[in-house]
Amino acid sequence: MTKTNIIKNEEIGFSQVPDRQIMDFESTFGAHHYGRLGLVVRKAEGAWLYGIDGRRHLDCLAAYSAANQGHHHPKIVAALVDALQGKYGSVISNVVYTDSLGIFLEKVANLVPQLGHRFGENGNKVLPKNGGVESVETAIKMARYYGWKAKGIEDGKQEVIVFTRNFHGRMITTISFSPTRKYKEGFGPLTPGFKIVEFGDLEGTRRAITPNTCGILVEPMQGEGGMYPAGKGFLSGLRELADEHNLLLMFDEIQVGLGRTGKMFCFEHENVVPDGIILGKAVSGGLVPVSVFVTNTKLMDMAFQPGKDGSTYGGYPLACVACNAAIDVIIEEKLVENSAKMGAILKKKILDIAARSPHVKEVRGSGLFIGIEVNSGDAMVFCRKLLDIGMLANDSYGHTIRISPPLIIGETELDYIVDKLEKVLID
Repeated sequence: MTKTNIIKNEEIGFSQVPDRQIMDFESTFGAHHYGRLGLVVRKAEGAWLYGIDGRRHLDCLAAYSAANQGHHHPKIVAALVDALQGKYGSVISNVVYTDSLGIFLEKVANLVPQLGHRFGENGNKVLPKNGGVESVETAIKMARYYGWKAKGIEDGKQEVIVFTRNFHGRMITTISFSPTRKYKEGFGPLTPGFKIVEFGDLEGTRRAITPNTCGILVEPMQGEGGMYPAGKGFLSGLRELADEHNLLLMFDEIQVGLGRTGKMFCFEHENVVPDGIILGKAVSGGLVPVSVFVTNTKLMDMAFQPGKDGSTYGGYPLACVACNAAIDVIIEEKLVENSAKMGAILKKKILDIAARSPHVKEVRGSGLFIGIEVNSGDAMVFCRKLLDIGMLANDSYGHTIRISPPLIIGETELDYIVDKLEKVLID
């Protein structure tokens, strides 16, 4: 076994191991499940990422909305340090209570508007997990149980409607209904019980409904699928179909919730309230893996009794401490309002660039969730150029540059983004 000489550095990162060696370590000892850009990040602060030489890059990914509050937000960091030093951050068996979890559940349940109105004004309940895909599967379990218990569908026959270009994670069940071939090829047998409909097609959704349909799962605005917003009236149409056919309407807002699109929740743009919502990433400020499924109290109590679900680290104290602070930051620092304000300015400036650029096909999105589709269909060409001049971005669905910086950015960072985009998009 090779020993690595790790030298602590208070200013720049965990070690002094050269970048090339770090990349070699990942290539030799890690799974090749990501196509990485050539940047080794040693330090992250606010909206900026730093290399070993101190050179910085503006982070326009925010870890796919995990760092909405910015990297290492001091209030969240202080809460975590206090928990560790105060000895109330360790994982505790779920056979007993912890105050951090109780406070977190109350905070999230009341942050989300009343869900599932047709089931009564019962308040919301929250089921916490770790990565977002776990809460997606929790939502699917909820819909299937509802179909069996409330609709009388034979167990094993329940169906959930999903949509093209969807992205809900890469576990077996979620890849089973992904339209992206490379996500699922060779990983069969896949999980049955899903029907894929064109995103935005209400009539197609109506035709897909059968007596075995129990739910609809949709992203109100697609992230990995190309940064596409739902067309006007699509979400409200889904709400009507769900009510008409007694289905659960569930929104996956892991990437687009908690201020990312200029509203606390993306569904607020169309005033459509789902029966369940999936949140993740930014709920902890990007420092601890956390996700939640939230639904009407009546529905949660119907499906999840002791033994029906569980997670050793889901809702453990350190995670809840981070979440309580992270939610406070969003509200107290008015990050939703800042996302709406900075996003509107940024989109206007990007549209101006698009009007002068031979490369831009379309600009989409709202708040600080903006996609720039390129004519060539290869957005990574431009993302690599952006990296070379100090800005981290990535592609969405191959053809679109994703611009989604932390919600803390101000006019200085906004001007920086515009300057870099002009350099790579205007010849």
